Amino acid sequence: MTTQNEKIDIKAFLDKDEQKDQLRLLTAGSVDDGKSTLIGRLLFDSKKLYEDQLDALERDSKRVGNAGEHIDYALLLDGLKAEREQGITIDVAYRYFSTNKRKFIIADTPGHEQYTRNMITGGSTANLAIILVDARMGVITQTRRHTFLVSLLGIKHVVLAVNKMDLVDFSQEVFNKITTDYKSFIQPLGIEDVTCIPLSALDGDNVVEKSERTPWYEGTSLLDFLETVPIDNDHNFQDFRFPVQYVLRPNLDFRGFCGKVASGVIHKGDEVMALPSGKKSRVKSIVTYEGELDYAFPPQSVTITLEDEIDVSRGEMLVRVDNMPDISRSFETMLVWMDEEVMDSNKSYFIKQTTNLCRCHIDKVDYKVDVNTMQHLSLENGKLKEEDLPLQLNQIAHVKMTTAKELFFDPYNKNKATGSFILIDPITNNTSAVGMIIGKLDGEIAEELIPTVNLKSLGVDESHREAIMTVAKELDRQGFAIKVI
Repeated sequence: MTTQNEKIDIKAFLDKDEQKDQLRLLTAGSVDDGKSTLIGRLLFDSKKLYEDQLDALERDSKRVGNAGEHIDYALLLDGLKAEREQGITIDVAYRYFSTNKRKFIIADTPGHEQYTRNMITGGSTANLAIILVDARMGVITQTRRHTFLVSLLGIKHVVLAVNKMDLVDFSQEVFNKITTDYKSFIQPLGIEDVTCIPLSALDGDNVVEKSERTPWYEGTSLLDFLETVPIDNDHNFQDFRFPVQYVLRPNLDFRGFCGKVASGVIHKGDEVMALPSGKKSRVKSIVTYEGELDYAFPPQSVTITLEDEIDVSRGEMLVRVDNMPDISRSFETMLVWMDEEVMDSNKSYFIKQTTNLCRCHIDKVDYKVDVNTMQHLSLENGKLKEEDLPLQLNQIAHVKMTTAKELFFDPYNKNKATGSFILIDPITNNTSAVGMIIGKLDGEIAEELIPTVNLKSLGVDESHREAIMTVAKELDRQGFAIKVI
């Protein structure tokens, strides 16, 4: 029978557990660098596996393992038959565990170039990336490719995990050379927080506990670092953005706007502006299921009521009067193509940005990025031909786009929540691409991208002009921007 003191202790434990913050991280590296093994060892050594999982792991290691006499910890992550047969990661595998200090969600992403879209998916919500390097191979092409993708996703914390140190006799010289090469490579990418850790995932050195085989290493173990890396400032708390997801009207006396605080902090009584109408009001209350709040911050989901009756609908946004996002139909962005079907420059795609959904058009591909060398490939430098311009699966490009209506956004490097979007194929409903907005285009550049039709030069009769203008407006509404004069 549970005593009163035990009930209090359990409640205190649950309350404390609920208050722990959460770290999302991904692992990336070349094939057979030990990503899945590292995560499996992390779970095993931190005592986060159940007995039936351990029993199954031992059986599977003997039957289909790739670690010789050792337990194959990679089998905890590689669940697909093809993954176990080849000893590689193909799909993104997510694992959750927690310690006394923090909760973790780990995305084990594949290393093959053809699975770039899988890594983009796994890293889209990550705070931290663990880039694995084989101590025997050093910094290779795949290391550079994964680091570039991490910088593209705006991940602020990177751990360079130099794995398989047991195969180089835990040499300090080898470790120092790899870390020097890597830090020299990442300087232009703007990744500021980089931590290098020597480890052996198979033997557990420096994974959960500091290893006696690396006395020259003065840093912490991987788990200690993951428990203490500061992520409180990863959210944008400066620029208040509240995309409206749903208008709640349960009765005549209540009208609230539901959604997730994308960024910034909002207090009761603060003045806000509704976009695109420009109408102003003040926050009357901030309501949640548990009750009212005095303030809200990301990533809380809340319902905001206003003192004045303002017409605000799904897809619109509440912001501060003195802190506005960019408002434009034209912008430049980095685009990662995710669809088996190649890009069609004549197609009108749907764009989903925050709670906004509208038609859009890809106006121009400025250049593609070779993810292995980070070289810009364009028509101007002779690296591309006209037929190479349509984007194919896993390709990355800098493009200019126009949308059917104005969007409210910030540059991705400033605000991930409002600076990211997906493109949806209107026919198949597949996710065609993901994008990271760089910034809006000024009026002159945007105007250049819109094709112009001169009716007079084409000899169009004045009586047909109105019908043509009507068609042009409908095309514009669907994302096919066109200018008729």
